[in-house]
Amino acid sequence: MGDTETTTTPAAGESENFIVQAWNQIVSFFTSNVWAIVAFFVTLVVGIILIKVVLMILKKILKKKQVDGVAAKFVVTIIRFLLYLVLVLVLLSIIGVSVGGITTAMSAAILAIGMALKDFLSNVASGLILVGSQKYKEGDYIVVSGVEGCVVDINFIFTTLKTPDGKQVTLPNSTMTNNPVTNLGAYPTRRVGIIFSVAYETDCELVAKVVTDVMKANGKIYLDPAPTCRLKELSASSLDFNCMCWCDKEDYWDVYYYLMENVYNEFKRNGISVPYMQVETRERKDEVKMPVIEAPLPPRVEKKRAVRRKLTYEDYEDMTLKEFHRVFKENSKERAEKRKKKKAEKTSK
Repeated sequence: MGDTETTTTPAAGESENFIVQAWNQIVSFFTSNVWAIVAFFVTLVVGIILIKVVLMILKKILKKKQVDGVAAKFVVTIIRFLLYLVLVLVLLSIIGVSVGGITTAMSAAILAIGMALKDFLSNVASGLILVGSQKYKEGDYIVVSGVEGCVVDINFIFTTLKTPDGKQVTLPNSTMTNNPVTNLGAYPTRRVGIIFSVAYETDCELVAKVVTDVMKANGKIYLDPAPTCRLKELSASSLDFNCMCWCDKEDYWDVYYYLMENVYNEFKRNGISVPYMQVETRERKDEVKMPVIEAPLPPRVEKKRAVRRKLTYEDYEDMTLKEFHRVFKENSKERAEKRKKKKAEKTSK
């Protein structure tokens, strides 16, 4: 048997050459850019460590300043995003990528995205305003646009409320900044105000004493400022007394229902009558006679109107300046009425 010869196909040779060339290029890149690569990884590690340190210091500062938890989380998220964005741009500049072109492209992209997502960005900007102004914080009870509830979350886009009946309501941040917001939990104390109505024959001093005694009997109600009960209005069928007292904000509803239940019970114990709306109905027994003109309507008589002809240039030349102004105003009014009529016809179609 003869010697066996090994032959290499052209395709296999080309693949081997490609691998060798690729490897040589990789080795050449690392050998010629060794310091840039070292700087890249050193900057990456140091940058991540610095970002974590900055965020940790920021959290401590916000905690020391007693910033609301939701607002603090909001600020930390934004600062983290900006710091990592700066780190990425620095790393790209180290490996030789032109940062100017990237920033230009990012600006164009941000502009295009901003035009497409203007409502989204409006909510984000409103979220920043809410965090900065501290109009309300987590746990506050607020009323806005006919919705009321306790604030449970404030994020980039929405503010979430929990209503007294256990529902979750999510409102855009732009709604919160563009509408009046009533914060019922902004201060540690709240005033409870209730109107009590009694009959006209009731002793006013007795009513004031009974209501005041009920308020002073509850330990949740402040004695300073002192509770008050004064005659507010002489209504159509009752005397209206305004009852006011102060309590802690978390005790508002307990005090409110306590007053309603106990004042009504004390009214019954002291013989104080609570009026109700009364309507008096009378039956009319006399015969109603209406004066009637028996004659029919007169026939229509058409008004004789002068036939107006269209003025010519000769007529305008013969007019005085005063007459010309009068005719010009009349023609202007006619043209304006015609335009309005055409516009109304177009809109009706």
